[in-house]
Amino acid sequence: MRVLVTGAAGFIGSHLVDRLVADGHRVTGVDDLSTGKLANLADARRAKGFSFHRFDITSTDLLTLVARDRPDVVCHLAGQMDVRRSVADPLHDTRTNVLGTVNVLEACVRTGVPRVVFASSGGTVYGEPPSVPVTERAALRPASPYGAAKAAAETYVAAYARLHGLRGVSLRLGNVYGPRQDPHGEAGVVSIFAGALVAGRPTTVFGDGTSSRDYVYVEDVVDAFLRCLGGKGDGRRLNVGSGRATSVRALHALVAKAVGAPDAPEFAPPRSGELQAVALDSSAARRALGWEPAVTLEDGLARTVDWLRATRKR
Repeated sequence: MRVLVTGAAGFIGSHLVDRLVADGHRVTGVDDLSTGKLANLADARRAKGFSFHRFDITSTDLLTLVARDRPDVVCHLAGQMDVRRSVADPLHDTRTNVLGTVNVLEACVRTGVPRVVFASSGGTVYGEPPSVPVTERAALRPASPYGAAKAAAETYVAAYARLHGLRGVSLRLGNVYGPRQDPHGEAGVVSIFAGALVAGRPTTVFGDGTSSRDYVYVEDVVDAFLRCLGGKGDGRRLNVGSGRATSVRALHALVAKAVGAPDAPEFAPPRSGELQAVALDSSAARRALGWEPAVTLEDGLARTVDWLRATRKR
């Protein structure tokens, strides 16, 4: 299968590229490297069947590339992913996350690409849900420009299906963590805690530590994308999470245990705009895709810590 991955050099995108290449697919990667790193694609770039192109997803270069490569499916992961930056610069966030998505969809329609798999955000499109774990039937109440942009992009994916017959699925991802994670964005707290504790630096919990998130390991997320390549999720918006709400304070304790470091964070005032609790009910993904998370939080944190230690030795 020919697969084009936007955001290919990013945290999740690079893991997806590695798995696609390992499975024998022909993969084209696109990334402007504003946050992604070429080092994340070191293995893929040595393999046959992978090519990389550096440009912004709002660029007309995308149409040219898609017309040339004629992928069977586009996995769209590129975007501005920092909630706080979206609040500070909502126009930039909208340009990248909304207009960038429209540019991807237009390129697919104009060149006959049949399917798109879109990386949405289960951690932000629901806002502060009345109860957790939240299902896809819950109202969308984003509380940040980032969440609003992801919800808008989902709507565009659905509209292009109705208007042009472009088949697609929007995966509402939980707080993804694991090796290569950038310390920015909603799930960056895992990387921040683990990186600091491995290096022996102090850590900080903002607020009283009771706010909670749904942490899902990156390899499980990649598995969800792979299950959508053949069309199982077409026309759906599916939660991809663990269903487990883990508080920031409990997360710190788990990371400290994985590192073998003292569980003694400092505390600071809460940051504005932070949601109190999010957890995702992924039973629809289990029914539609046969997907469910395979890696526990404890095991995923241990793998992440092992990776951090290995990279520090290089």
